[in-house]
Amino acid sequence: MTTKNTAAPASFGVDRESLSAHVDTDFNRIVSELGRLVAIPGIAWESFDPDQLDRSAEAVAQLVREAGMENVEILRVPTPAGVPGGPAIVANRPARDGKPTILLYAHHDVQPPGDEDLWDTKPFEATEIDGRLYGRGAADDKAGIMVHIAALRAVLDSIADFGLGVTFFLEGEEEAGSPSFRRFLETHRDRLEADVIVVADSSNWKVGVPALTTSLRGMVGGVVEVRALAHAVHSGMFGGPLLDAPTLAARLISTFHDAEGNVAIEGLASHERAVVDYPEDSFRADSSVLDSVKLAGSGNIADRLWNKPALSIIGMDIPSVAISSNTLLPSTRFKLSLRIAPGQDPESAVAALRAHIMGQDLRGAQVTFEADEAGQSFSTDTSAPAAQASLWALGEAWGVPAVETGIGGSIPFISDLLEIFPAAQILVTGVEDPDSRAHSANESLHLGDFRHAILAEALFLARLNNHGL
Repeated sequence: MTTKNTAAPASFGVDRESLSAHVDTDFNRIVSELGRLVAIPGIAWESFDPDQLDRSAEAVAQLVREAGMENVEILRVPTPAGVPGGPAIVANRPARDGKPTILLYAHHDVQPPGDEDLWDTKPFEATEIDGRLYGRGAADDKAGIMVHIAALRAVLDSIADFGLGVTFFLEGEEEAGSPSFRRFLETHRDRLEADVIVVADSSNWKVGVPALTTSLRGMVGGVVEVRALAHAVHSGMFGGPLLDAPTLAARLISTFHDAEGNVAIEGLASHERAVVDYPEDSFRADSSVLDSVKLAGSGNIADRLWNKPALSIIGMDIPSVAISSNTLLPSTRFKLSLRIAPGQDPESAVAALRAHIMGQDLRGAQVTFEADEAGQSFSTDTSAPAAQASLWALGEAWGVPAVETGIGGSIPFISDLLEIFPAAQILVTGVEDPDSRAHSANESLHLGDFRHAILAEALFLARLNNHGL
């Protein structure tokens, strides 16, 4: 494992003990405030009560005001379709004496709870069990909001000459795909401009070991339709000479990977550059893959997760077993999600995917492909001052070196941040760990690492206040 830890012996003039003591003294209050946020089912999907999302925004805005931020507002910007965007909290504390400005991002909206029978606790009731806090949003991403708020309280209470500029941008529609995000940045660019942007919506390496997320895969997605017949026919009367649309679609899907499970689409970038060893037994435990299942792909598991493409079928239009009949289906559609390696342009990935799909022999069946989403990948320059300060702070807070890690997932809105604020240094941090189960039943937050994350951000702010960039 290659790590970068600049924690010792330099202190950069930061009084670690005072900040740590403040976090310890304030911690029960912080967890209680987080619990109150978890109790609000703020979901930005159209099928859920929008009043709850407004309640969530109001509760967060009040905490931001109490933390000492100024000009606290709840703002909305319409999506490109003209639909009102989710409520976002924006607040500013102006910089003094030429010090830099830091934008702290997180999101207060959450995923739906899903099947509540799969939860061991009530999803919207924060419940502490064995050092973890369970509840929807406890980790993703209301804990990120509380890290920002608690870290700011710590530095304001502990540092008399704190003059760093601080902006809060706490979004209210991330789990719905951030449809108004780009327009929001463009509309409120002057209030959101910053030298450093901290996105608190990622994961640490494991419990007890922090991470700075230094790369994210990009993403493209789309829908494929396969049509073989003008209309449905009886499978007994016509089966044999004809292959139904789902079978033909399955033949197409089978071409997306080679025999080892590597993505087999020509033109997609693939790298081997991971400096972290992700043991197979750890991956199996973290992913819950069955013991009998052989892992897909070749090379370092970390590279397979972070630096190589991955393709999944995430939806398919086909009758369920419960309502199936002896019918040859004339057409079927499936939705695919393709994660692309850092550095690859999404447009080139879409072109490669389209060429592969349209180049397959499906016995003359009609095939269409419509791309419906695309997101840029992301890489951090870890030699930049903000990244160095973050790695130092993480190491100081946890007491062990921070890991520079990639994430197999994508955060598409980061490309918007890069385009709107090209001079800003962007850091991706987080409070989750492999067992947080964000988006799943029994989502939880490790409270020990939560405390470390708060201290790390306070140390980071204090160092930048003392030394700038």
